[in-house]
Amino acid sequence: MSTLVYPSLPYSHRLPRQEGLLLTEKNFPKVRRLMATRMSAKCNHEILDSNIQKTEQLYLGIDFGTSGARYALIDKEGAVLSESKRAYPQLVVREIIDWGSSWKQTLFSLLEDVPIDLRSYIVSISIDGTSATTIIIDSKTGELLCRPFLYNESLPDALPFVSSIAPKNHTVCSGSSTLCKLVSWWNSYGSNKNSALLMHQADWLLWLLHGKLGVTDYNNALKVGYDLEADSYPNWLLSQPFSVLLPSVKAPGTPIGCLKEDIRFQFGFSKNCVVCTGTTDSIAAFLAARVTQPGKAVTSLGSTLAIKLLSTSSVEDSRYGVYSHRFDDKWLVGGASNTGGSALKQIFTDRQLELLSKEINPLVASSLDYYPLPSKGERFPVADPDMMPRLNPRPQSDAEYLHGLFESIARIEAKGYRLLKELGATEVEEVFTAGGGAKNEQWRKIRERLLGLPVRRALQTEASYGVALLALKGAGQKI
Repeated sequence: MSTLVYPSLPYSHRLPRQEGLLLTEKNFPKVRRLMATRMSAKCNHEILDSNIQKTEQLYLGIDFGTSGARYALIDKEGAVLSESKRAYPQLVVREIIDWGSSWKQTLFSLLEDVPIDLRSYIVSISIDGTSATTIIIDSKTGELLCRPFLYNESLPDALPFVSSIAPKNHTVCSGSSTLCKLVSWWNSYGSNKNSALLMHQADWLLWLLHGKLGVTDYNNALKVGYDLEADSYPNWLLSQPFSVLLPSVKAPGTPIGCLKEDIRFQFGFSKNCVVCTGTTDSIAAFLAARVTQPGKAVTSLGSTLAIKLLSTSSVEDSRYGVYSHRFDDKWLVGGASNTGGSALKQIFTDRQLELLSKEINPLVASSLDYYPLPSKGERFPVADPDMMPRLNPRPQSDAEYLHGLFESIARIEAKGYRLLKELGATEVEEVFTAGGGAKNEQWRKIRERLLGLPVRRALQTEASYGVALLALKGAGQKI
C-alpha cells in the first residue's frame, strides 16, 4: 500500500543525530518575524519576512483542532514564511452551535489571512481535522443532512450492533468511533439515504476547496473500520447496507484536484495549486515533530491530550481507546484522552495559568489526585463514556490546585504510555511535546519526573506545520 513518508529536505536542513529529520531554528533561513495584531483578538497573524524568488514554490497546511484553526505556510526547505490562527466563531442556530458554518467561515478567514503577495506562490494545500469528527452530506446538493458528530461525542446506542459485526476489541468498538456515529445516523435517519455520503471533518473542508466528493485519507478512515494492512475496507464492513456511504481512501498527502476556479480567483492563488488529502490533527502534530525512530513519542497537549508512539508493532484495543496508524514501515500507536487544556481553562484563564505556573516547584510531588475532564466521558487510557470529572477537593491556594491538576494529567499520560507497552508496543524512550502545553516549562518538568523519561519540546509544536509537510509531499505527485 502507499504509505505516509516524510518529504525529503535539503541536506543543509538535516541533523546528524539519531532522531532523524528534524528542523531547527538554526537551520532555517534567517527571516525576521513581524507580529500584526488585528482588531479582533480572535485572530493572531504572524508573517515571516523572506526574499521570495519568482520561481519559489510554497506549501500551505491548515490545522483544524478542537478549539480553533491555524495555518502554516512553508517553503521547500521547511522554513515557515507565514502563520495565522483563528478561534471558531460561535454561530448558534436554534440554541445549537452550527459547527459546519463555523468551520467553513474559519477556513475562508484563514485563506484571507495569507499575505496577498505570497498566495500566487502556493502550489499545494492540505488540511487536518479532529479524528472521528463525522459529517453526513447529501452528495447531490452538498448539504449537511444532520449536525456534525464531534470527535469526543459518544453514540452508545450503536455500540452493540458495531461490536456484533467487528472483530473483538476492534478500534471501531467504541461509542466515539466514526462507525458508531455512522450506524447511529443510519438507524435514526428516516428518508432516502441513497444520496448520503460519509465525510470526515478534514475531507469536508478539503472538498470545499477542490469540489470532488467521496475522497478521504487512511488516517481518518481508521475509525470507520478501514483495514490499513490490507489497504481496503474489510468484508464485514462492506457487507452492511450503509457501506454505500463510505468514501474512497488514499494515502495522506495525495493530490485530489486543483483548487476550484472561483476560490482561486477570489483569493489570487495559482492556477496550478493542487489540494491534497489530509490527516488527523494528532498525526499532523507527530509529523511536525519529525520523529523517525521507534521508541520516540509525541504528546500533543492542546484542548485534549493525545499520545503517539512510533512502534515496530501494531496494537489496538477498544477497551482502552488504543489504535494504530500505518507510518511508512512502522506504526503510530496511541490514543486520545479528553483531559487537557479544555479542562484547565474551565478553571483558570490563560493569564492565570501563566502566572500560577511560576509559583509551582515541579520537583516536588503534589499530594492531590484528580481526573480533570471538561465534561462526562473519557476515551483513553480507558474508554468510559460515563466517567465523571474529579476536580475536588480544591485547596485554598490556586497554585497548589494547579500543581495537582498538572500532576494528575501527567499521571494519565504516564498510564497511557505504560498501557501501550503492556499491549505490545515498542517501549517509549523519549517524549516530544506539541501543542499549547508544550510552552509550559513547569509542566514539562512535572511530566518528566512522572514519566521517568526525557521530555522535550518539539522543535515544531504546531499540527499546521505537519500538515504543511503533507502539502509539500503531495506537490510533486500527479493528480
